Amino acid sequence: MSSWIRWHGPAMARLWGFCWLVVGFWRAALACPTSCKCSASRIWCSDPSPGIVAFPRLEPNSADSENITEIFIANQKRLEIINEDDVEAYVGLRNLTIVDSGLKFVAHKAFLKNSNLQHINFTRNKLTSLSRKHFRHLDLSELILVGNPFTCSCDVMWIKTLQEAKSSPDTEDLYCLNESSKNIPLANLQIPNCGLPSANLAAPNLTVEEGKSITLSCSVAGDPVPNMYWDVGNLVSKHMNETSHTQGSLRITNISSDDSGKQISCVAENLVGEDQDSVNLTVHFAPTITFLESPTSDHHWCIPFTVKGNPKPALQWFYNGAILNESKYICTKIHVTNHTEYHGCLQLDNPTHMNNGDYTLIAKNEYGKDEKQISAHFMGWPGIDDGANPNYPDVIYEDYGTAANDVGDTTNRSNEIPSTDVTDKTGREHLSVYAVVVIASVVGFCLLVMLFLLKLARHSKFGMKGKKGCVYLDSCPRRQNQGLIMI
Repeated sequence: MSSWIRWHGPAMARLWGFCWLVVGFWRAALACPTSCKCSASRIWCSDPSPGIVAFPRLEPNSADSENITEIFIANQKRLEIINEDDVEAYVGLRNLTIVDSGLKFVAHKAFLKNSNLQHINFTRNKLTSLSRKHFRHLDLSELILVGNPFTCSCDVMWIKTLQEAKSSPDTEDLYCLNESSKNIPLANLQIPNCGLPSANLAAPNLTVEEGKSITLSCSVAGDPVPNMYWDVGNLVSKHMNETSHTQGSLRITNISSDDSGKQISCVAENLVGEDQDSVNLTVHFAPTITFLESPTSDHHWCIPFTVKGNPKPALQWFYNGAILNESKYICTKIHVTNHTEYHGCLQLDNPTHMNNGDYTLIAKNEYGKDEKQISAHFMGWPGIDDGANPNYPDVIYEDYGTAANDVGDTTNRSNEIPSTDVTDKTGREHLSVYAVVVIASVVGFCLLVMLFLLKLARHSKFGMKGKKGCVYLDSCPRRQNQGLIMI
């Protein structure tokens, strides 16, 4: 049992980890080029014998190529060329070093797919010329070219300009060979008719209304004569350009509001470098409420919304059709502004059932307006299950900034159902009336009976005096010689 635990515990986990590590190195070794060593993220080729004659490549369709971040090559005198497709498989490559080797030529599109490259070191190779087009799309933090026999020409003036711009300490170590094969410090190199180009963008007022059109004009100059092109980024609006030598124009039609704030550049480029002139496009358009949702609860209750518009739209809330006067307890908050897009919410502090109802947002500027409405339910009515209540109140407590007089009665109550409390009260009032009527009737009847009995009793008082009179003739004593009945 102890043996089973020993081989199925931490020791077994370490063993499996070691096995996977060995398998990883074994797979990398199978794909690794001859005369090189490989790991999961690195290739290094420094053994001069037998050495390599071409840029190292992993096996075709190998998934490991994407994981390579560094390639180090040294002492490879027979390596002379980097072709266009040699490096394209290493899309994750960050560091490329080729030193003390025989590199003479780099294809213009060699690094086209290596956008992650940050460090390039070509120290002490055989490069006589190198175009800036190799690196124009890269965001390099370091480019080392020391110890190469560059030819003094306009083709390498961009290196001087680049090093001066970065104030690199390696600038003084860069040399080129003149026609007499004499080393000339690149910092002192002067080539006639070889300088940076210039671009001049003549643009009208680039504040335009949505749906309109605009035309931009640009002129470029330089020696060597530069090429001119437009950099419009991800412009959505339809556009077309025309160029003729050093002049060009760009026409943008049916301008979209999505292009507001985008930059448009006219670029001039030659062997030495490039220059550009840019303008920002401002588009005015009517507001649009792109998002309005039911309230959510966080620290406060919030009715979230997103509004687009330029100029910035004015926002107004309505509650059940009446203007909502904002206060410190209920107010509009804008949390994020993205040029012409505003993300925010109507914030409510501890709302109750009295705040249930329809909330309408109206966004307006000089170009138009938009409105949207949502129904908000914060809590149920007291004594009633917390569910949707169709009979929303039409007032908000004064504490929430909107008094009853401010809102007014805008609700149609023709189909309103009376509450249970009102019904019970009315029923009790009807029962009270019925009770009073019944009691009054009984009392009146009793009074009539009593009056009748009293009257009857009075008549009985005179006819029932036994010693002084009688009722029946036969019972009365008769006097002699008299036929009278004594009363």
